[in-house]
Amino acid sequence: MALLICAVLLLAGLGVLIHSAVQQRLRQQRVVQRLEGEKTGPGKISVWMRALGSSKFGQRSVSMDNETQVLLNRVGWRTASQRSLFAAFQVGTPVAMAGLAFLGHELFYPGSGYLMIVLLFALALGYLIPKRMLAHVAKKRQEAAAVEVSTFIPLLRILFESGMAVEQALRVLSIEARQLLPVITGELRLVLARVDSGLELSQELDKAASLLAVDEFDDTCVILKQLLQQGGGAMKSLQSLKSLLDDRRLTRMEEYISKMSAKMSVVMMMFLFPALLIVLGGPSFIAIARAFGS
Repeated sequence: MALLICAVLLLAGLGVLIHSAVQQRLRQQRVVQRLEGEKTGPGKISVWMRALGSSKFGQRSVSMDNETQVLLNRVGWRTASQRSLFAAFQVGTPVAMAGLAFLGHELFYPGSGYLMIVLLFALALGYLIPKRMLAHVAKKRQEAAAVEVSTFIPLLRILFESGMAVEQALRVLSIEARQLLPVITGELRLVLARVDSGLELSQELDKAASLLAVDEFDDTCVILKQLLQQGGGAMKSLQSLKSLLDDRRLTRMEEYISKMSAKMSVVMMMFLFPALLIVLGGPSFIAIARAFGS
C-alpha cells in the first residue's frame, strides 16, 4: 500500500512538472503570435502537444538521435511544428505506457513484486513504438516515391517537348499533379519554396534527393541538374532512365511472383497434401485395419 501511494505521488509530481512546463511554453507561443499578428487555433489538444514537443526535454529527446532526424526528413516532417508534434509523441508515449503498466500491475498482479521490471519494460517499449512507426511510414513513403518516378519522368518529357524550362515544368507539375504524384509534388513544393527565397534550384534538388533517399528520384534529379547546366541534350537520358526503371520494376515483380509461388507450394504441401493422402490412402488403411481386426 505504501508503495502504491509513493508511485501515485511520484506520477502526480511528474504531471505537475510537465503541466507547468507546457503552460510556460504556451505563454511564450501566445506572446510570439500576438507580436507577429497571428491568431491562435481552436484545437487545444494539438496546441498542448506542440507545446510539450517544443519544450527543452522534448527537443532534446529528438535531437539526441540522428536516426530520428533522418526518418523525419524522409517522412517530410521538416518544419518546427511537425518535429514538435513528434517530440510530444516521443515523450508522452513512454509515460502513458508506464502509467498503463502500473495500473494493470496493481489491478491484476498486486503482490507479484515485479513492478520495477514491468515499468522499465513499459518505458522501453513506449520509447521504441513512435520510432518504429516513423520508420514504417518513412519506408512506405520511399516505396511510393519510387513508384511515382515512373509516371513523373514521362510527364517531364511531355512538358520539356512543349518548350518549357526545367523550373517552369517543375512548377506546373507541383500544382497540377498533386493527386497523381503526392509524394514527389510535396518535395517539389518544398524545393520551389526555397528557390523563391533566393536559393539555387540545382542545389535544392540535390538536397531533396539526399533527404528522401530514393535511388530513382536521385537519378532523376541528376538528369534535371544536367538540364539546368547544359540547357538541353538530356531527353535521351530521361528515356534511358525510364526504360531502366521499367526493367527494375519488371525484375522486382518477377522476384515477387517467384517467391509467392514458393510460398504457395509450401502452403500446398502443408494443407493440401495431407488431405489428398487421406482421400486416396484412407480407404486402403481402413481396409487393412478391418482385415487385421477380424
